[in-house]
Amino acid sequence: MENLLADLVYTCSGYWKQSIFCFFFFTFLLCQEGHAQKNNQSQKVDSLLALNQSHPQVDSVKVMLLEQIYKGYLKLKDVGKFEEYVDKTVALAQKLKLRNISGFALYRRAKFYHGKTVFTKSEEYYHLAITEFELAKNLDMVAGTYLNLGALYTAIPDYAKCLEVNQKAIAIYEQMGNESDLASCYTNLSAVYQSLGNHSQSLVYLNMALKIFTNESAQSRGVAVVNELIGTAYYEANPSELKKMGILPKDRLGVALQYYQKSLKVADLLNDKSIMSSVRKSMGDVYNAMDKKDLALSTYQKAIQIGKDLDDKSSYVDCLYALGMFYQQQHDHANALALFKDSYKMADENNLIELKRNAALGLSDSYNELKDYNQSLSFYKQYIVLRDQIFNEDKEKEITRRQMQIDFGFKENEYRYKQKITGIELQKQVLLAKQQQQELYLKKQQLALSDQEKSLQRLTFLKKQLDLEIAQKNQSGKFERAKLQAKYETSLRDKQISKQEQQIKFDWRIKIFLSIGLALVLFIAAIIYYNQRKTKLLNKVINQQRQELEQLNRVKDKIFSVVSHDMRTPVNALISFIQLLEGGNIDQEKLTRYAATLKHNLSYTSTMMENLLNWAASQMQGFHPDMETLNIHQLLNGVMDAVLHHADAKNIKIENKTDPEMHVEADANMLSLIVRNLISNAIKFTPRNGLITLSDKSLENELHIIIADDGIGLSDQQMEHFNKTSYNGAGISTLGTEKEKGTGLGLILCRTFIDLMGGKISATKNNPAGTIFTISLPK
Repeated sequence: MENLLADLVYTCSGYWKQSIFCFFFFTFLLCQEGHAQKNNQSQKVDSLLALNQSHPQVDSVKVMLLEQIYKGYLKLKDVGKFEEYVDKTVALAQKLKLRNISGFALYRRAKFYHGKTVFTKSEEYYHLAITEFELAKNLDMVAGTYLNLGALYTAIPDYAKCLEVNQKAIAIYEQMGNESDLASCYTNLSAVYQSLGNHSQSLVYLNMALKIFTNESAQSRGVAVVNELIGTAYYEANPSELKKMGILPKDRLGVALQYYQKSLKVADLLNDKSIMSSVRKSMGDVYNAMDKKDLALSTYQKAIQIGKDLDDKSSYVDCLYALGMFYQQQHDHANALALFKDSYKMADENNLIELKRNAALGLSDSYNELKDYNQSLSFYKQYIVLRDQIFNEDKEKEITRRQMQIDFGFKENEYRYKQKITGIELQKQVLLAKQQQQELYLKKQQLALSDQEKSLQRLTFLKKQLDLEIAQKNQSGKFERAKLQAKYETSLRDKQISKQEQQIKFDWRIKIFLSIGLALVLFIAAIIYYNQRKTKLLNKVINQQRQELEQLNRVKDKIFSVVSHDMRTPVNALISFIQLLEGGNIDQEKLTRYAATLKHNLSYTSTMMENLLNWAASQMQGFHPDMETLNIHQLLNGVMDAVLHHADAKNIKIENKTDPEMHVEADANMLSLIVRNLISNAIKFTPRNGLITLSDKSLENELHIIIADDGIGLSDQQMEHFNKTSYNGAGISTLGTEKEKGTGLGLILCRTFIDLMGGKISATKNNPAGTIFTISLPK
């Protein structure tokens, strides 16, 4: 619509009077779209016809009206009027040199005949459309029309012409850089190779198409179609083809099923019912071949349910026949018969001869199993007639197909020559063409033998017909005897039935009474069970909360004991120092020594208070980490600067070996505090001239920050306790190598903050001495 409006505006721009009419015409179209829900298609066409009659000028507006009219008749399925207005549109558009409009009219007519399988007319109008699009320099539609021609030649089949038009489409799409439609060309070529039985070469083109479709969108219709075709290629390939395709025959069904499932996943997302139905039918075939009967049954039923309302009746008939064959294999002849009837009726209504033949044979076999020999014979006769008709057509098609294979081989050689294929490859293709000629000759001989086989089959049919007639006569005699026996048995049965009916009524009353009583008992039992279960769950929650409260109380008591003890010492020292300063009778050396001691005590107290406040904050509800992307190397350098004076006091070397480009998602303050506590512990428990190493390790889903020292290390008992998820070491402090004191809060604070960030922390021994702390954070 947008292209046509553009052409119309361009043409009208030269005419002042016509521009006024264009404005009202566009307004009319917009009004039509706005009220599309209220007016039916017939009313739209009538309105367009009236507007066309009121506009006698021969201009682009007239062409636009004619185009909308033939589209309306196409929707109404009025073929005669559709043809009439397409001719008018093409004639006027060509006169006004509006080649795009005439091209689209011819293109839509070709697609109409293509859908009706009138291939001769469809081919003619496709070529006429190409001529118009070439004059309009619309390369995209030229290539698109060639693409449709390729699909048409595949259906005929005419493989040589199919290759030729696909080559032309490929050349245009490569020139335009249109990879999406280029993938469609590859898909068409794969269909040619599948028709020739060359599934390995078909797979090459399908993989090329799949790569392009996937790059554009992993959930496109092209991805679904190509995955289905790949599954079919594996399913139908013979052992020699499977070897070329790189899989073993035993893996054939599994690989085919994988691709069908990929196709179905995308089709479900797109709600493409055509693909959903055909893929499920193919999956049912695979499940049946894998002896997974329940899965096969449910898959066939779903395929039929989806395909019932589709326009493509051949797919629906194929699904009905497949489920009928499944029931027949399971000896469920009643269900099989019903499905074969539906399949036969639908195939007959839509002139699907091959499917009608298959359904006729299925009906004959089902009636035979159900002992209905008249119907079995009737449908077997129909099967023979249809088979002979198809056999003659197939014989002609096979000869034509073999000739086309040879033509296709030459066309393929020409195409590969244009693509700079080496001389050795060309020689191979020539030999292949000769081999195909020999195969054609052998096929003709096989067809001659097939005629003899046909005669034998007719004799077999006549013999079967005679057997059925004899069986019918025997059945008739048995039926009369059975009828007399049935009358006698009926009289006895009537007497028994009267007695049984009375007994049944009595039993029925007893069953109702017992059922009501049982239902009440079960209902009461369910209520009791539910209440008991609910009580147990509540008790469990209460016990868990009580344990958590007791644990928090123990932690609180430990913390208060630490605070009450460790806060007193520095405060008393500060008071004493102030009193000495007030006395004024202290020399400089003592003043310096006391000041250093006081600074050390206050530094320890500051660290303890910072850890205590951080721990208290972590216990508050609503406290959450502020996650951001951090550079590990820079963060560790900052922490090292903060503790470097403690390390220098013991001549301990700290090395940062982390990757300067490594990043992680974490809370900067929390991670800094964790690392500072771990490094401070390492300094505390490492003797003079020791070494502390900081490193990292990147895994698939997490990042490890490793802090290793060569100090005295943790004991086995301490390490086992720390690595437990329930670790709680608050208030437990150990003196360092030079009697340094600790707060007892560092490690539990590390564990708390790590848990808040969704990470883990663990401790291991460092050989020959020391401890390794590993912080694990998700990427």
